[in-house]
Order: sequence, then C-alpha cells, then structure tokens
Amino acid sequence: MSQDSARVERAALETEREPNPVLGLLRTSVGRNAGLVVALLLICVVGAFTAGDRFTSSDNALTILRLAATIGVVSIGMTFVIIGGGIDLSVGAIVALSSVWCTTVATQTMAEDTHWIVMVGVALMVGAGCGLVNGLLIAYGNIVPFIMTLAMLASARGLAEIISDKKTQIIPRQGLAEFFNGDFLGVSVQIWLFALVAIVGWVLLNRTTFGRRTVAVGGNLEAARLAGINVKRHTVYLYVLIGVCCGIAALMLVAKTTTGSSTHGTLYELDAIAAVVIGGTLLTGGRGTIVGTVLGVLIFSTLTNIFILNNRSFSEQSLFKGAIIVAAVLLQQRLASRSNT
Repeated sequence: MSQDSARVERAALETEREPNPVLGLLRTSVGRNAGLVVALLLICVVGAFTAGDRFTSSDNALTILRLAATIGVVSIGMTFVIIGGGIDLSVGAIVALSSVWCTTVATQTMAEDTHWIVMVGVALMVGAGCGLVNGLLIAYGNIVPFIMTLAMLASARGLAEIISDKKTQIIPRQGLAEFFNGDFLGVSVQIWLFALVAIVGWVLLNRTTFGRRTVAVGGNLEAARLAGINVKRHTVYLYVLIGVCCGIAALMLVAKTTTGSSTHGTLYELDAIAAVVIGGTLLTGGRGTIVGTVLGVLIFSTLTNIFILNNRSFSEQSLFKGAIIVAAVLLQQRLASRSNT
C-alpha cells in the first residue's frame, strides 16, 4: 500500500472516530435538559399561535403549573424508582387509596376533634405503607417489580372501592382544603409544594449518599452490592419514597376536588412514566435527572392545555403523547448505542 493510500485510510478512520458534537452534547444531562427547554418553548409558540391570548395570559400559565403539580409530585418519586432500576405501576391506585382512607368518616371525625393535620398524616402513612409492601416483596420476596406493582395496582384500587363502598367521600371546606387551595405570593400553594418536592428530590439525588447509591444500584446491581451497598434495603427505601409522594399527591387531589374517591389517580402511572422517560431517565436505570422530569411534566401539561384550549378530543391528546414517548425512547436508544460504540 502506498504512503498516500495509508494516509487517506488513517484520516478516514480518525474522522469516523471523531464524535459528533451535537450527539455528544445530547448525551450530557445539560444537553438533554437544554433540548427539553427548546421543545417546551416550541410547544409554547404553537400554543400562542393556535390559542392566542387565551394561552399567553398569566392566569393560563398558572393553570398549566397547577395541572402539572399533582402528577409532578408522583413523577419525582417515579424518577428515583426508575433510576434505581425498578418500575411502579401502582402509583395511581395508591393515590386513590390514600385519598379514600384520609377522608373516611373516622379520619374526618378525628381531624375535627384535633386538627386537619391528622388527614395529612393518614394519607402519607397509607402511601408509605403501600410503598413498603411493594419494596419488601420486590427486594426480599424476589418478585419482579412489574408484577408486584401490577398486583398492588389491582389490590389498592380494590381496597379503595371496598372502604368507600364505591362512593365519593365528601369533605367540608375546612382547614385542609383551605390550606392546599390557598395562595402564597400570588401563586397556588400546590405549585409551591411541587417546587419544594422537586428541590428536595434534586438535593437528594445529586448531593447525598442516597442519590449516589440509587444511581449505582440502577447502573449495576452486582457492582453496587460488591461496593458494600445494601441493595435490598435501598430498594425498599425507593418504594417507600414513591409511596410518600403518592400520599402528597392524594392530599393535593382531595383539596382540589374536596373529595376522596377510588377513581382518583387513574392512569397516573402512565403519565408519570411518560414524563420521566421524556425527561431523559433511562428505563434500564442508572441515569436520570430531576430537572428533566420537571421539564417532561411541564411539556405534557402544556400540551394538554393547548389541546383543551383548541377543543381537541382526549383521544387526540393520547395519540400525540404516545408519539412523543416513542420518539423519546428511540432517541435514547440511538444515543445509548452511539455511546457504546
């Protein structure tokens, strides 16, 4: 082979090895989040073009944030579970059970005799309890997360129907509803609560040992075990965490609707997983960001708002969301394959 031919071949190989700067940026968390921000801005432009002042008003912006708040809290918990290599299909049912249990006659009577904080405690304990059952049976019973949480979905929803006798439980407009439906600095308390949960989640994931262990367990379970991490116990913690998030979401729904119902939280599991995947969290575990999840929730909430303002059907919304999820997963796979190469 001549020197010129060898030189050309070496140059071609070096060109192939040269990373694409755009793909390299998208593989970083900053790049992925920047892409989500651009996508959100483009969606807002579409909203402004199709709905005009109805979309661009400050009141509508707060409406979008209020719409995002409840599912956003659940999605923060789902982010931790998926980063840790798991999945939870029972979040909607846990929300329903928590809302029903905290609005029973017995619970409301206790709240009237003492303080409405009793209802808060009951909702959080029910959510944490369901998460504890999920975590124990997944970690120590060696049940696949998909199957275990699917069983919890059916069981929690069924128990909620039994407790409520399939009836909507009304709560009077008392302290709990007034607090969660109130405003602080002109912004709904529910939006502030979503922001607080997101901030706590970000700190927990990025600035604590718990977060590093979550990434390690999801990235390589056996390596995490050999590094001295109690994988089973940590798995339980993750499911208790998402259970607590479900309890918070239940309280927000109870305050918003002034009811506890076995139908609350329907399809929340799909919306939460979709927001997490759109946010860049790998379904295989080991990578994800809270900022990405928040942006994913806002993207879906903004889309829903645009569809409502333009009188589009729920079926069209579902179809469009499904297409976005597929596109996000295909992009993740492409980036992952490039990284491996």
